[in-house]
Amino acid sequence: MSGPKDKLAASLYGLGWATVKKLPEPAAVRLGRTIADTAWRRRGAGVLRLERNLARVVPDATPERLAELSRAGMRSYLRYWMESFRLPSWSRERIASGVEMRDEDVRLLTGTLAAGRGVVLALPHMGNWDLAGAWVTTHLGIPFTTVAERLKPETLYDRFVAYREGLGMEVLPHDGGSAFGALARRLRKGGLVCLVADRDLSASGVEVDFFGERARMPAGPALLAQQTGALLLPATLWFDDTPVMKARLHPPVEVPAGGTRPERSAVMTQRLADAFASGIAEHPEDWHMLQRLWPADLDDRRGEGESA
Repeated sequence: MSGPKDKLAASLYGLGWATVKKLPEPAAVRLGRTIADTAWRRRGAGVLRLERNLARVVPDATPERLAELSRAGMRSYLRYWMESFRLPSWSRERIASGVEMRDEDVRLLTGTLAAGRGVVLALPHMGNWDLAGAWVTTHLGIPFTTVAERLKPETLYDRFVAYREGLGMEVLPHDGGSAFGALARRLRKGGLVCLVADRDLSASGVEVDFFGERARMPAGPALLAQQTGALLLPATLWFDDTPVMKARLHPPVEVPAGGTRPERSAVMTQRLADAFASGIAEHPEDWHMLQRLWPADLDDRRGEGESA
């Protein structure tokens, strides 16, 4: 059963989708910045965790620099939410103009799919991955499949699924083997699968070196590429001072010629982690990691909560 906190969260998200999408865009931008700055000044659990994570990304940052980054990070995070609440009301033209990707990256993605080869697009929690997905389905005209973590209460999970399906995505629940099998079938048919892949949500994650420290990331992208022959492409997203989000595809992660499947998965997941780290280091304020990520932090229970 859902508790009062879960019901409150569902109510707040529902209020956001119902009201923010009706605001003029400048008003939504101002509201998001105001909420972000208020949360940042309160120094809650999410802000403190964000700063600890950013301290690994920018190890030589002074406390003042970390504070600047966390404030910019909260503004980026609220920009994601304000845009996401408004996305269902955006026109196809507004979505098309909201993302910029290099022509050579677009050709790599569309050309691979046109040749009948599936693609696994893996990205970290950067920028606005929902906007990127809507851009792929509407502007590029490419349907894709993704997975969603089950949220509490169930009504909140259902709302997220309906929202993303409304943007043209096929959404599967993050239920381990059943989801993996469905994703593999889509890829064998030459389809596109998009996965946010910088945080392991299972006990089967692959150990990687991430910003000089041990972390765990999901094995799914590497395993899917091995089993289906799909091309594994890392991607990163970031904001700048314009309303247009930037997107970049990194060089493909190839399947190693030798080794066992676990060994190949380890090599490929490390290469994904390296690509993610490259993009995050260039735009640390756009990495929305307000949760514990490194195993060294898992026993750090100093009043921290988890963020959606």
